[in-house]
Formats: sequence, structure tokens, C-alpha cells
Amino acid sequence: MKRVFIYFISSLFCTTGQVFAQTPEELHSGLSEINGWNISPDIEVFNRDNLYERINGAAPLFLENNFQEMTSMVYTQEEDYITIQAYRHAAPEDAFGMYASERSSEMTFYPEIGGEAQGDNYGLFFFSGCIYVKIMAGNESESISKTMQEIAGGLSRKIDPEASYPVIFRFFPKEGLISYSETYITQNYIGHEFLKPVYAANYLFAEKDIQLFVIDGKTIEGAKQILNDYFKFTKQVEDFTEGNLLIKDRYNGNIPVVWKNQYIVGVFSEKREDLPEEVYSFLNQFSGFSGKNP
Repeated sequence: MKRVFIYFISSLFCTTGQVFAQTPEELHSGLSEINGWNISPDIEVFNRDNLYERINGAAPLFLENNFQEMTSMVYTQEEDYITIQAYRHAAPEDAFGMYASERSSEMTFYPEIGGEAQGDNYGLFFFSGCIYVKIMAGNESESISKTMQEIAGGLSRKIDPEASYPVIFRFFPKEGLISYSETYITQNYIGHEFLKPVYAANYLFAEKDIQLFVIDGKTIEGAKQILNDYFKFTKQVEDFTEGNLLIKDRYNGNIPVVWKNQYIVGVFSEKREDLPEEVYSFLNQFSGFSGKNP
């Protein structure tokens, strides 16, 4: 009874609209029948306390992304096998953030699977709703790769048939955006504990590689508190108003930001390069300021 209650409470916080498979039993039931493959009846479940037993050194990053529970399931075919690890997180943004942290430009992308999938002949990875799924094969082949795509397509629809990137990315500027660079960071953005959570994407601007980041302070007061903390760190004058601001970060260089309502939109240059004044026009392209549809 306690377990059922926990799953019920978890589902209340997984707000993607209508969400389906969540529990280990539901996820297992959501696996598609694949010709020539058998679905093992065995299910392994790991939580925040024992995840390290299965993935060892990778566990801390999952915990940072608000991991709740992992369900491990297996397909078998003679001596071949395909393992499915379904990591349930506290919110869809967390599942997306975990997926994005393991994204690789060397893989093939499948935007039609879940919110997005990437893979090769050894594995396929996607996010859907609150769940990040890793599908891995015991052997490499084009046939097994197609089987993994079939498994992923079926399971992703059972989890959330309307899965997508977090809505806020629809408001990001389109010009200069580097494909598949969007990410979500739960804490300690560019080394600062008070910069969280952060939605970010990489761009080419003025022939420089930059990262645009957005923090949703939820309220005007929340955004101002984040900026207060940042200005306190930089020892700058704290008397500021909404609009264009320049934060002089001794560790990360000058950070141009625009504060408007609940949003803080800024640019970070890993090379600590100063950007031209036109960067503020670029930042003001973030259409979330007006709340209009992108």
C-alpha cells in the first residue's frame, strides 16, 4: 500500500499533461512484442540509495538530476540480449537534462522517438515524460539497431505520446542555434550554486561560440534575488533595475544579461571573450519576455 501511495504522489509531480507508464510494472507492460525476441518476466528496481550498485561512478550525475528510481528489463534471443534501463526522474526537465548530459554528436538522432533519441548499433537513448531510457545491446548489428528503435518507439509512446523538449526552448532565438545543443542544468551553473535551474543552448554569435542561458525565477522577486546573490558575489553595486546588465565575474569573465519580469537571460563565453554591445539585442530576442507564442 505504501508503494502504491509513493507512485501516486510521484505522478502528481510529473507534469507532462497525460502521462502513462511510470511504475516498474507499467513500464514492463509497455514493452512491445518483437518477432523473434522474448521479454524476460524479471524486473530489477534500483532507487537513490542503491543505484551505485548498478552504474557505480555514474550515479552522482543521475542524483543531481533528481533521479527517483530505475527499472531494468531485458529482451532475449538465443544468446543475444537487449537491456532496457528506465530512469524515472522528479520532473520532465530532469529527464531531459540527464539525456542532454549524455548526448553525443557522433550518434544518429531520431527526433520522432520520444522527445528525442540518439543511438548507434550498440545502444539507443531517449527521454519521454519524467523518464530517461537507455537501451543497450549485447552485440552490434544493423538488425539489432532497428529492433532497439522499435522497442524505443513503442515504449516512448506508452510513457508520454506527446513528449518534447521543455517548452521554454520554443522561445529561444533560432538564428545561430547549434543543433542538439540544448540542455538543462539543475545546479551550480558555471560554478555558482545560486544559478539554478538553467536552460541553455549553444550559438554562433559574431563569429564566436557562446552559450545562451535562461533562468526562470518564477516571479520578479525570485529573479531579483538570484541577481542580488550574483552581484553580492562580484562585489558590484547592488542598486539595479530591470533591463540590460553586465555582471563582472572574476572566474567566468563579463556576463551580459537581460532581466525582464521573472526571466534572467544571459550569455556565457567559455573563452571569456568580451562580446559587442549588439549582444543585448540578441538576448532580447528571447520571446518569453512577452509571453507570446513562438
